[in-house]
Amino acid sequence: MTDLPALQPGQLIARGVCRHLAAHDFVTVEELVPDRGLRVDVMAVGPRGEIWVIECKSSRADYMADRKWQGYLPWCDRFFWAVGEDFPVDLLPEETGLIIADSYDAEILRIGPETKLAGARRKALMLLFARHAARRLAAYRDPGVGAFVS
Repeated sequence: MTDLPALQPGQLIARGVCRHLAAHDFVTVEELVPDRGLRVDVMAVGPRGEIWVIECKSSRADYMADRKWQGYLPWCDRFFWAVGEDFPVDLLPEETGLIIADSYDAEILRIGPETKLAGARRKALMLLFARHAARRLAAYRDPGVGAFVS
């Protein structure tokens, strides 16, 4: 058995977010690419088909270096930041959602405004989400499957 690499701070926050959302009947995937140049930390699909994007920031420097977060807004019904307990939350825009997380759980402190996706974009995202999740599962079950997937 091979050793798994240590998770980075943002990945630990993402894990807590995914665990918390699972308790609320959301399913999640990490590191999904909705469009060229974008990579969502966590995308979640809720029980009514709502799509949330959660960007995980582990430090002030990590947040300040992010120049593309507004590019995620057209790809979700709601947008959230997920940060650790010691993150300076006053840096985050008030018109976005806020989640405080650690590697084990999270708490939603603020739900950002809802901007419903157009039907065609929602359908395309659901297909992308499903294919991404299926590829991850296939690679987990058979690490050699990646050689056959484009």
